[in-house]
Amino acid sequence: MKTKKLSKDQIQKIFLSTLGFIALIYCYFTYFLGPLNKSRATMTTSIADTQAKTASSKTEMKKTANLELQAKEATSRYAALKATTAVGAPIAWFPPKMRNFFSVEGIDKAGVRLEASGAYKQPELTDWIRDTWAIELPMSDYDTLGKAIAELENTEPLLAVQKIVIHAVPEEAQFQQVSLTAETALLAQ
Repeated sequence: MKTKKLSKDQIQKIFLSTLGFIALIYCYFTYFLGPLNKSRATMTTSIADTQAKTASSKTEMKKTANLELQAKEATSRYAALKATTAVGAPIAWFPPKMRNFFSVEGIDKAGVRLEASGAYKQPELTDWIRDTWAIELPMSDYDTLGKAIAELENTEPLLAVQKIVIHAVPEEAQFQQVSLTAETALLAQ
């Protein structure tokens, strides 16, 4: 086999071609692929940040929707509580309401009087007043009384029985004389 020697011109061409190829690879990695990788890394970071912000926004939207629902419920409860306060001074309508209530429950001759009245100290309750009422039930049996008090507290959301005093009626052992102290929160007129 005979090998052919390369001429000086051919060696220069091969050398320049190799040098050109190396320069081409260098330019490709430096000027094309490098910025592309850098851009891809920046974009990946940007996408991750956007996804985190989106997730945070979704959480905030859920919180906002929950707050809106709570506000609607609170508004409807407030309107219902306002509706429990009749027009006029409580001294005019509350005693007949209580006498009627106890009469329906089977306890006659209920006496109701206002003991104290005052405003709430909390700034958010400035439109409301606190009244303390004394309710006298001269004759009631134990079972009817218990059911009536439970029904009273369950049907009157702004009334709370604070104190109950029960005395036996000496002439009739099955009956008791009862004194209730109830507190109401009523919308000031």
